[in-house]
Amino acid sequence: MAGETLEGVNPTRMELLSVRKKRILAEKGHKLLGEKRDALIVQFFDVLEKRDRLKTEVQSSLKDAGDTLDIATVIMGRSSVEAYAHGMPPAKAPEVSTLNIMGVRVPVMDVEVEDMKGQLPWGLGSTPQALDETARRYRMALERLMRLAEAEGSMERLALEIERTKRRVNALEHIFIPRLRNTEKYITMQLQEREREDFFRRKRIKAIMEGNPRTDRSSPPEA
Repeated sequence: MAGETLEGVNPTRMELLSVRKKRILAEKGHKLLGEKRDALIVQFFDVLEKRDRLKTEVQSSLKDAGDTLDIATVIMGRSSVEAYAHGMPPAKAPEVSTLNIMGVRVPVMDVEVEDMKGQLPWGLGSTPQALDETARRYRMALERLMRLAEAEGSMERLALEIERTKRRVNALEHIFIPRLRNTEKYITMQLQEREREDFFRRKRIKAIMEGNPRTDRSSPPEA
């Protein structure tokens, strides 16, 4: 790669200015993309930390809900618990929007835990407390699951953009910018070589013109 230049380039001053301008723009673009890549990586690890925390919370919530479900089943029997479960109202669907992070659209869920006291299809006090607590804990686990899905979606999109940005940075750093620099160097050397040739040509012409060709060609007649 070190000696590669752009194809079809004529070693002229106009071409040199054009290549130099492209090289400067490419270097600025490389710097900006590098900063974007670094910022995206920071965002990715922030979301990763959030995802790991939510994953732990989901596992804990599901375990707690499962424990109270076991208690309710022992007290009421499986068939009664299943009958009450079928009467549970569906959870409210979250409102999904997007957030722009360094040009990446990541999902955002507006998740809100409902007040289970007003949502249970049975009266409080008519069932064991374990059943009420089971419903509440499963709704809490559902909320955390949705937030976990949000984090997973954000991580996936950020990871894709990081990979794309890395490829662009590497292409600029290892292919395009070196080629532009080599092309700029090549044109500069060609122009310098032409200037040297023109200098020696002008010097030779000047030396010829300052000579006395008449004296060289003939001598005065003898007496």
